[in-house]
Amino acid sequence: MEKEYTFDDFKNIIARLRAADGCPWDRVQTHQSLRDCMIEEAYEAAEGIDIYEASGDAANLCEELGDVLLQVVMHVQIAEEEGRFTMGDVLKGISEKMIRRHPHVFGVDGAKTPEAALENWEDIKKKEKHEDTLTEGMRRVAKSLPANIRAAKVQKKAARVGFDFSDYRQTAEKVEEELQEVLEAAEKGDASQIFEEFGDLMFSAVNLSRFFNINAENALTNATEKFINRFEYIEETAAKKGLNPENMTIEQMDELWNEIKHLNEICLRNFKEED
Repeated sequence: MEKEYTFDDFKNIIARLRAADGCPWDRVQTHQSLRDCMIEEAYEAAEGIDIYEASGDAANLCEELGDVLLQVVMHVQIAEEEGRFTMGDVLKGISEKMIRRHPHVFGVDGAKTPEAALENWEDIKKKEKHEDTLTEGMRRVAKSLPANIRAAKVQKKAARVGFDFSDYRQTAEKVEEELQEVLEAAEKGDASQIFEEFGDLMFSAVNLSRFFNINAENALTNATEKFINRFEYIEETAAKKGLNPENMTIEQMDELWNEIKHLNEICLRNFKEED
């Protein structure tokens, strides 16, 4: 019979790894040295969610969530050693926050829809953070977030007070305007201006994604995967003809690109018809 491990068992394992006679690598880790690990594990868990939704691979998701938990417990262990805070403090803090920000569940305020519940959450959070201005709320959006996600969160805060375009058409016009400004900067050859205008173009593109209820980060990830898959077709098809992309003309590669693009469109159309 396999041993069952509790949360306390896991905490003891991490404490043992950090002990004087523990693991040399674990012993020298700090909050800062583990920072990138936390980000990487969070992203791998996010990918695990996507894989689970696509294939039902629960084992992979379970493992990735364990890796995220490892990061949390490691940081708490380091904090306990420094006398900063304990796991009890972390659990107390998050428990009280959940109760405080769900008055429609644990209190008397009503929230009958997901939208109303989110509004409650944001209003209570604003009071807790003593945000007297909208700008303060925007500045609190973590700079370490992926740029697309951070941009969308800032835009949503502005939209809450009506500072927003009326529909996607106006937003699309802004995208076109920003693109034109990038091209004008390129004509001048001003690298710093190109950099700034390109940032404005990206920001406007994220704004457009909100009107379609699209996560810009996920959309870009999907586009990147699609590019890789199509390039793989170019490379494999070229190899069958005794060719190598490094020695092919752009016209030859474009021909194969359009070929796989057309095949993908046919597959998608057939899938929709069957569905």
